[in-house]
Amino acid sequence: MSVWPNPSLATSEGELFSVSITVEPRRLEALLEALAHASFPINPRIRHGAITVVDFPAYANRITEIQGILAAFGFASADVHATPMLKEIRVARAQGGE
Repeated sequence: MSVWPNPSLATSEGELFSVSITVEPRRLEALLEALAHASFPINPRIRHGAITVVDFPAYANRITEIQGILAAFGFASADVHATPMLKEIRVARAQGGE
């Protein structure tokens, strides 16, 4: 039984999401430069592999801004994925992760 029947990670800026962006390793620096243009601070987690993944939290009303910035820097909108943070946390717990 949960202590909070309907937990929420929402504020006046909307629900909190986990934003994940996939990028080719050679374009990582350009992606980080693009993210530096956001109107809010971004502290990304970077996972390296054949495809590099950059994750960070952002509120719902900021996702459109991120998509616009990335489009301006030549990144495809298909490379951006946003998952509600509570769902992300539940999946990680179920997988025994972070």
